[in-house]
Formats: sequence, structure tokens, C-alpha cells
Amino acid sequence: MLKKLVPRQSVHTIYDIDANHLWGFGVRGIITDLDNTLVGARDPHATPELIEWLNRLQKMGFKVVIVSNNNHGRVSAFAEPLGIPFIHRAKKPWNVSFHKAMKLLGTNARQTAVIGDQMLTDVLGGNRMGLYTILVNPISINDEGFFTRINRRIEKWANARMKN
Repeated sequence: MLKKLVPRQSVHTIYDIDANHLWGFGVRGIITDLDNTLVGARDPHATPELIEWLNRLQKMGFKVVIVSNNNHGRVSAFAEPLGIPFIHRAKKPWNVSFHKAMKLLGTNARQTAVIGDQMLTDVLGGNRMGLYTILVNPISINDEGFFTRINRRIEKWANARMKN
């Protein structure tokens, strides 16, 4: 079980991801979390830096979909202005949303990467599906919801167990 919590790659932020490496590895589609992965949990809009990063990925040929456990209002208000497809109330780490995302992307498991800030949702879900998982540090932990705070405590415990 703990092995499923280990990402294929860990980086500080999304901007530290080597897109050329992913492309060379065969990745063509990216499933990304929203809150504390792309922007802070309370940030309503994409930053200019994020827009540039997304544009660069798309110019390289990547397709991107946002998969979030958050509600429709939050996710659609963020994703629609960017023209990025999304899945809200995804119930990660369950497989259904990852299957839907790959269908939107037109990719299979070998061609898909998952980027997120939580081991118990993004990494676990992606690893269970055989996807290339990338864990980023959360942008801000100050505005996280109740369940996310619980997940962070479990992740801290799991990290300590994996180091022993």
C-alpha cells in the first residue's frame, strides 16, 4: 500500500517539471490537480506565469485536463477562461475520474501523467492506474479544507514510515 503513495517524480513546483523529459518518455496527456498545484486553494484565476506554462505545454503537443475534487463552480470558473477541459468532484483517488480524463485526452495509461500536491489523492490514484505520477509541493497550506488537512497528517505519517 505505501508503495502506491510514492510518486514517480517529486518537484518543488509545476515549473520545475521537465516537459521534454515527459515527451521523450511518451507522455502526451497531462492530468493536473487544481488547488495548491496550479494555484493556491483560494486563488480564483491563473497567473500569467501559469498561462505561459500551459501554453508552452500545448505548443509542444501535450493535452491537459484539470481533475479536481472541488465543486463545479470553483473548477469551471478557473478552467473555462483557459479553455481547458475539467472534471469536478472527481472523488480521487478512485479510478473513474482518471478514466474519464484519459478519454478526454485521447490517451492511455502509458501516455498520461498526473500532477498533484497530495499523495493520498493524486499520487495514489495515478499509481493505481499505472500513470506517470508527479508530486509537487503545495502552493499554500494555510487555506486548505478539513479533509485536506487530515490527508496531510496521514501523508506525514506515511512519509515517516517509508523512511524507516
